[in-house]
Amino acid sequence: MASIERIERTIKRFGVRFVQRVFTETEKKTAEYRVATVETYAKRWAAKEACSKALGTGLRMGVAWREMSVKNLHTGQPVMELTGGALQRLHRLTPTGHHAKIHVTLTDDHPWAQAFVIIEALPDA
Repeated sequence: MASIERIERTIKRFGVRFVQRVFTETEKKTAEYRVATVETYAKRWAAKEACSKALGTGLRMGVAWREMSVKNLHTGQPVMELTGGALQRLHRLTPTGHHAKIHVTLTDDHPWAQAFVIIEALPDA
């Protein structure tokens, strides 16, 4: 859960430095395209926090903000894409003979943005 107002204050205070440090190019394009720009950033912030916790690391142990990215399918459904240390951590968590599926859901109701991330290990076919 993230405070939309806190994210808005942070963006106003640190501007591009904050946005560049935390969000991927895709996330920035998505947020800047939408009328609810700050809410979009806040939901993605919440998703990154939720994902890092689902990975069992939080934002440490080689997992960085920009290695977790929320994208949207053409239907609008959010999906989480991992790279770098976050992806390596996911591979270490996934049991042999299985593949990981990441489920993500986002919502906001001012002043809160919320995300849930569940990582599921499915048997390989």
